[in-house]
Amino acid sequence: MTPRLRLIAQSLAVLVAIIAVVIAPGQLELFTLMQFTLFAAMAVLSLSLAFIWGFGGILSFGQTAFFGLGGYVYAISAINFQDSTQGIMLALFIPAVFSALLGYFVFYGRISDVYLGVITLTVTLILFNAINSTSGDEYHIGTAMLGGFNGIPAVPTFNMPFDPSSPLSPEQSWWVTGGALIAVYLLLRLILASPFGRVVVAVRENEVRASLLGYDPRLIKLVTFVIGGAIAGLAGALYVNWGAFVGPTIFSLSLSAEIIIWITIGGLGTLLGPIIGCILIEYAVAAIGSQQTLNSNLVLGAVLIFFVLLLPKGLVPTVRDLLLRLVPKIEPRSANPAQEPSVQPVGAK
Repeated sequence: MTPRLRLIAQSLAVLVAIIAVVIAPGQLELFTLMQFTLFAAMAVLSLSLAFIWGFGGILSFGQTAFFGLGGYVYAISAINFQDSTQGIMLALFIPAVFSALLGYFVFYGRISDVYLGVITLTVTLILFNAINSTSGDEYHIGTAMLGGFNGIPAVPTFNMPFDPSSPLSPEQSWWVTGGALIAVYLLLRLILASPFGRVVVAVRENEVRASLLGYDPRLIKLVTFVIGGAIAGLAGALYVNWGAFVGPTIFSLSLSAEIIIWITIGGLGTLLGPIIGCILIEYAVAAIGSQQTLNSNLVLGAVLIFFVLLLPKGLVPTVRDLLLRLVPKIEPRSANPAQEPSVQPVGAK
């Protein structure tokens, strides 16, 4: 597939997604719409790890640290300000700052990839235990009680910008969450198409070669890590807006493992794959949870083993490779007239 055809296909896919987000409230029941709002919020979380792992080569086992931090920051800010606008901005800013501090010590300390995974996992456990131990009345930030293992209930949901008197309806919350998913996808596409995005991929492929070309792999990885942390924080705010509640389970290790499963099933090194993997797995978990015959964790494990053994590339790369085999290759016409075969008139010498 030529770059032009690829661009046309991607543009059509984005256009279809925008139309689907716009018309969904009129086509779906409220319960189903709320379910898809949750799926879209979690898909934003999947994009945060898909970017730093699939394109930056940074495997973070603790992406829920930034996800949970964004959720708690939004809840505390929304309660204190009684306005979601500041909460959303802080849910982006605070996880980005936290990931910058953590990433600075990790990447400039030249810690290997294996220890990076351990460190991010440990940070998640620390945050989980720290939040879980704040059940007393003395643990509060402003008027927001942290609540310990009970979490923070009755969190104000999204409202119109700087207008707390106009909270969003479930349909409007869906438009905001679905729009955020499309916006994050397009933003990451633009980043990857930029010179910085090409350097990110180059550092993933060969750090030594990238450094010999004059780039600092530590700085590139740090910026990539910060972008992923900010996106995860935004996903945390979207998740809290969906449920109007946040608790320590937002830092759970099971969710950290699920994010990796989403990306593995959808396809590492893609942006569309993790979104599809997230929605499929979340829908399957919700369907399995409505009955008592099968255990959702057992099904997830079986699905992961199936994809690792039989479809190691994931859904999107496998389907893409299949389509490329089925569609005949169109050779571009040569732009150099000298390379075109010449036809001489009869009798010409």
